[in-house]
Amino acid sequence: MSHDEVAAMVSEIEAKNNVHYVEGERFSDYVRKVNELAKGKIPAGTEIAFEREGRRAGSEGRLGRIAYLLHNKADVTGDDLKDAYVQIDPQDNKPQVGLRFNSTGAEKFDHVTGENVHKQLAIVLDGIVHSAPNIIQRIPSGVAQITLGTGDYNTLLKEAKDLAIVLRAGALPAQLEFLEQRVVGPSLGADSITKGKFASIVGILAIFLFMAFYYRVSGVIADFSLMLIVLFTLAILVGMEATLTLPGIAGIALTVGIAVDCHVVIYERIREEVRAGKPPKVAVSAGFRKALTTILDANVTNAIAAIVLFNYGSGPIKGFAVTLLIGIVTSLFTAVFVCEMVFEWWLDKFDVRELSI
Repeated sequence: MSHDEVAAMVSEIEAKNNVHYVEGERFSDYVRKVNELAKGKIPAGTEIAFEREGRRAGSEGRLGRIAYLLHNKADVTGDDLKDAYVQIDPQDNKPQVGLRFNSTGAEKFDHVTGENVHKQLAIVLDGIVHSAPNIIQRIPSGVAQITLGTGDYNTLLKEAKDLAIVLRAGALPAQLEFLEQRVVGPSLGADSITKGKFASIVGILAIFLFMAFYYRVSGVIADFSLMLIVLFTLAILVGMEATLTLPGIAGIALTVGIAVDCHVVIYERIREEVRAGKPPKVAVSAGFRKALTTILDANVTNAIAAIVLFNYGSGPIKGFAVTLLIGIVTSLFTAVFVCEMVFEWWLDKFDVRELSI
């Protein structure tokens, strides 16, 4: 049956049985009533589902819907899906949704796509068709992409994010039911934000003051390096259009701690060279060179832990892992390369005879 035939049937059912969907009610209840009344009018093993399409002109505020006739048994479910994520199509630079199935899901998806080439595959959650992409070819790899419709970049990006959330939510074993709603005043959130800002500022200032006091001029250079690490990390997150969550902030805090460790290792190596009687330029060069192996070893270990968290974690844990990985790269770059460049500039600019460290 075509969309128009299904839509005409639904309109007839609504008119004869006075069944209508009212905004605010559970849409799944409306879908269930329509399917009960459609028994005998639709083929066995099928059911009616709807795709929301926004508010239509002349509909008196009612939500427009597109009716689909689907098989009532899903060949591929949310349990078969390993992950759904937003990605950018390298050909036209537009957002799309990437899918990755587990081993069982990959076999099912291979069969479904192979048997239904040039047909639509409906993505349904709670009786709502959120997307119905056309199957272009058989997909045996268990990795697929959903290309979205037309629109500007921001519109397509929002649509891709919403669809990815729906696909991940499809793995939920039970339907969520609205039971209670409570409104919390903004004072609690504002108080938490204020205290969080205060704690962050105090912590950063304490680190900066300690480094400057303990390592003197070299400590000021380290403070400059730490500021660059935070700025680089935030810039990369902005470039990735990532949302900075509390776990992400924790990742940045840990990154600063890792960076401080890197500077401590470097500076203690430089101190050893100075005690051995080497001139400032030679001591700095040797200190950075000898500390590199230790720094790489520590950061590679942290990076492996972050990769494991990203692969096997979910939600906030992945956010923490991504921020930590970015922070490790930026801290290595600033601590090893930028910091040494600043040291060399300082030594040449002011013709330093005695190293302040």
